[in-house]
Amino acid sequence: MIDVQKILAGIDALGDELMQRADEMEEARLLPADLAMKLARTGAFRLITPESLDGPELTPTEFVECLERIALSNAAAAWCAMIASTAALNAAFLPKDMAVEIYGDPEIITGGVFAPMGKAVIEGDDYRVSGRWSWGSGSANCTWIAGGCTIWQDGEMLRLPSGAPDTRMMMFPADDVVLHDTWHVMGLKGTGSGDFEVKDCLVPKQRSVSLVSDEPRETGALYKFPVFGLLSLGIAGVALGNGRAAIEAFQELSKTKKGLGDRSQIQSSLAEMEADLRAARAYLFSEAARVWEVAKTSGAEIPVKDRADLRLACTDAVRKCADICRKAYDLGGGSALFSSHDLQLRFRDSHAITQHIMIGPGTYEMVGKVLLDKPVNTSMI
Repeated sequence: MIDVQKILAGIDALGDELMQRADEMEEARLLPADLAMKLARTGAFRLITPESLDGPELTPTEFVECLERIALSNAAAAWCAMIASTAALNAAFLPKDMAVEIYGDPEIITGGVFAPMGKAVIEGDDYRVSGRWSWGSGSANCTWIAGGCTIWQDGEMLRLPSGAPDTRMMMFPADDVVLHDTWHVMGLKGTGSGDFEVKDCLVPKQRSVSLVSDEPRETGALYKFPVFGLLSLGIAGVALGNGRAAIEAFQELSKTKKGLGDRSQIQSSLAEMEADLRAARAYLFSEAARVWEVAKTSGAEIPVKDRADLRLACTDAVRKCADICRKAYDLGGGSALFSSHDLQLRFRDSHAITQHIMIGPGTYEMVGKVLLDKPVNTSMI
């Protein structure tokens, strides 16, 4: 097992290179393969992989801290680490032999998209899968890529007892996947989050999982923790690191740009940004630690209210960090307009982060329903 301090030390050792190669990543619109491998060797792509597979199996707050540290240097690289780590969560649900085959190599990089954009037709012990998925972050460096699918049999889509479609994540070897160059965007350019596609790919049933209806094979507390809460925490970790970097970039500009740091408005605004970031981070860590204690001590499913509280804290952190980056960009004036300045990159990346559905505006409605005891679909909380 890799200790969190060893992972953080490895991340810190790559910090300068991650910053210096940001322009290269923006130009290429992906994480370069050599840099991806260096990050993989720190353990950054398997932060919540089970100990039984020699993974770190970090606690939720340690997971956030690692992503935060990467994002301090490069938010796009941190996003790739977040996607790879949460994709590796599938290892806790797969049969042990299949989990070893896919996730046993400590330098393996996996990725994928949960959204059921594919169609899987039952053929005996296999699924025949076709589909095209958007938002395939980091796919160019992956050995295995997963895609969510609806399940079909005899021409009909299968449904769960709740009436919701039966969906599963199918795992494809990279050689079976076609990557499409569709990633032409404003922020998080270096994540390579283009489309990927498979056609008539045969997937053994044991190489698929449902994060909604399957029970994890692993028994550790991390795998009792809300799956979508972990994903939301990962997004928030990237946002927190990016927000901290924006404040540091603004501090540096205020010290070097003549007269900027002497203005009372600048001084007050900097203090407000600092307070907002610390408050959002403290709220997030408090909720993550509280729900973690529930996961460690409860033998039952995490209560809906606790899961909703966690999602609210994650959404709040991401939105607050985007506000901080916007304010830092505004106050930076003309200097922040240039693509060579870090404030511009942090502004763009922060607003790309807010577009993820897990921390989107719909989260507030969902949590509001829970607070008001209104009917709500709990499967994605």
